[in-house]
Amino acid sequence: MAKQSTLFPNDDVRRTTDQFLVKLLQDSTPLGVDESVSPAEDLSAFRRALSAVDFSTPQDLHHLLQWTVEHLQHGLVQMTHPRYFGLFNPAPSYPAECADRIAAAFNPQICVWSHAPVAVDIERHVIEQVAQRAGLPEGSGGHFTCGGSEANHTAVSCALTAAHDDFAEKGVFAFAGQPRIYASAESHLAWVKIAHQTGIGRKAVRLIDTDGSGRMCAAALARVIETDRAGGSVPVLIASTAGTTNAGMVDPLHACADIAKEYGLWHHVDAAWGGALIASERYRTCLDGIARADSVTIDAHKWFATTMGTGMFLTPHRHVLQTTFRVATSYMPSNDQAVDYYVNSMQWSRRFIGLRLFLALANAGWQGFADHVERGIRLMERLTTQLDAAGWQIANASSMAVACLIPPPGGESVEECVARIVASGQAWVSVTQFESQPVVRICITNGRTSSADIDALIRLLRNQ
Repeated sequence: MAKQSTLFPNDDVRRTTDQFLVKLLQDSTPLGVDESVSPAEDLSAFRRALSAVDFSTPQDLHHLLQWTVEHLQHGLVQMTHPRYFGLFNPAPSYPAECADRIAAAFNPQICVWSHAPVAVDIERHVIEQVAQRAGLPEGSGGHFTCGGSEANHTAVSCALTAAHDDFAEKGVFAFAGQPRIYASAESHLAWVKIAHQTGIGRKAVRLIDTDGSGRMCAAALARVIETDRAGGSVPVLIASTAGTTNAGMVDPLHACADIAKEYGLWHHVDAAWGGALIASERYRTCLDGIARADSVTIDAHKWFATTMGTGMFLTPHRHVLQTTFRVATSYMPSNDQAVDYYVNSMQWSRRFIGLRLFLALANAGWQGFADHVERGIRLMERLTTQLDAAGWQIANASSMAVACLIPPPGGESVEECVARIVASGQAWVSVTQFESQPVVRICITNGRTSSADIDALIRLLRNQ
């Protein structure tokens, strides 16, 4: 009788293990408010245990599953905890979790339509619906990415391709001068890495002064572009931000679009987390002007609450995507740029990540996500109203669920306040800089966060 493979067990073993894992996760997640948000693992002991796993002796899978879950319970900043108020890494929606189970079970390779027509069509449908909701022109499209950095990288590649007919063959040597891209000083600095990776160099990035309130100053942007042009540089792309990482501020999208049009530049809007406001009829006007963009980034793994690694790149210029990523190989079954992702996006091996947002949107609808977004904003208003009355300064004037706070004078510093809260394990907040001022950054990221959690955070902030 053939020995049973541990890698490919029979149906009975799979069924038993599935039941074991489901119960293990049910008993371990979601975390309750009495459990620590901060890591509590003894890392020295963990590393000793980890080093003992040398892969020379096979171990029981049930034991390994339990070992892994137990260490993850105590060895992470618990981003699914209702009192995690940190960077925008939210607790995922349940439909998105289900999607990962399905995608893992079928494991389609969706870089080519002929291998996974249903999966590709689902992703394309979601992208087109999101582009339509954002107000982009009819016929707009795009694709899912591993995150905002890949989407923004795609924008730079498209902008360079659109800027000069010879870029595809000659690269930066096609340009008469240094290509330039422009972003706010408060933007996500993935732009610097992207400039390095695309070969235009880190000095290609121009960080534009803000207006003092966290938004890119349009007048300063125009002045820097004029200076660069006069000095022989080649302006290529303006990257506006719709929801800055630190403070949830939105650059003047119409003004940036006007400047891009005047100088013939590609206008990209990085709406990685703020883009979810398109779901809300009440708050979508905060993104007024996004419909004029040449391309848009939205991360579904932020305010749309999917599991990690679900970015989106949207554009009305499908033909530029096709020019940027075209390739022909003998071993691929087709080369249809209308439907095959490997010839209109960066990735080749592609996981079926769009199912996460498809199931969540189909299950909750746009109104369900509007409720989710608006609830987070209401909770943030509860926090800022009470802290303002207690003498705290609200440094940012954002319509999103994020606050940059300065403690009352004469008490703890920002750093002391944050260190105390994080060390307590009762909540997780962070220190950041907003307009060169250290602030306590609070962000509502979890759909299970309650008003009681907000009140508990207020007591912690006030050290009561």
